[in-house]
Amino acid sequence: MENQDFTIGQIKPVECYKQGWEIIKSDYWLFFAIALVGGLIGGMSLYILLGVMICGIFYANLQKIDHGIASFDNLWKGFGFFVPSLIVTLFIVVPMIFVYAIIYVPIIFAAMMGPNLNPEEFMGILIGAFAVDAVLIVLMVCFHTLLMFSFPLIIDRNLSAFQAMKTSMKAVWKNLGGVTGLIGVQIVLMLLGMLTCGIGIYFLMPILMAGFAVAYRQVFPAGQNFQTPPPPNAFSGAGSYT
Repeated sequence: MENQDFTIGQIKPVECYKQGWEIIKSDYWLFFAIALVGGLIGGMSLYILLGVMICGIFYANLQKIDHGIASFDNLWKGFGFFVPSLIVTLFIVVPMIFVYAIIYVPIIFAAMMGPNLNPEEFMGILIGAFAVDAVLIVLMVCFHTLLMFSFPLIIDRNLSAFQAMKTSMKAVWKNLGGVTGLIGVQIVLMLLGMLTCGIGIYFLMPILMAGFAVAYRQVFPAGQNFQTPPPPNAFSGAGSYT
């Protein structure tokens, strides 16, 4: 474990999702309800409570991984970390708004010009916007990936927003191969979910969240921040550590 902060080379992408399913399958509908309600509240609150809900969802998954139990009330644990979770959410959402503004404002402006803009000029603006779109989306995905452990670090290790983001970036960078594979498998699963008119994605969400929680626990083994020590076999379903 480097600097006693996190492990390196422990993430095995496909195994994370397999183990995540094995861990939650006996309580699948509970985790489905937690993910669904958490997502709805996060969206309906205009993302103000998104971080709180994500923290609660991770807390429920980590309780299941570490102690073998979880309850719907775990979802509300995130409210105790409102400020740090909101700061991380802003670092995720504000760049997205900025990107959309860069992409769509020129297109809207060009459309408003109407007949004063010939088709060739409009196509040039459109192609330019899509080119910028592609570059910015790649950069945004990379940035969001670096922050993927921020929310569980807040709820699991009681870190401040900036400590959590800094630690997440270090851990993701040191485990870049495993994290990339993890996201790649997630994309494949989500594409499969979209084949059912998008409905399947909702049923996959508990498994996706559980897979990420397993990956997090592999990188950040359970520590002193839990109120009760984990049992000796706490990590039997979450991979081996070194």
